[in-house]
Amino acid sequence: MKAVITVVGKDSVGIIAKVSEKCSRHKANIAEISQTVLKSLFCMMMVCDIDKLDIPFGSFVDEMAAMGKENGLDIHVMHEDIFNSMHRI
Repeated sequence: MKAVITVVGKDSVGIIAKVSEKCSRHKANIAEISQTVLKSLFCMMMVCDIDKLDIPFGSFVDEMAAMGKENGLDIHVMHEDIFNSMHRI
């Protein structure tokens, strides 16, 4: 199973490190990552393998969102199946 993680917010040092560390802590393996900075706006999308996640998926979603709030970022985690369903024509 995979999850899609999006991160948007004001650019600052360490955003990728913080998100990556949280993924690593819970055994979510980053499979793909794309990031860019538009003026001062940081935008990142990650696809993570969540087969070995060590906490329930809902708890992972909540922890990532809370970390985002603490750091002035908007972090969303969505199961790949839901993401794909939302973007089908």
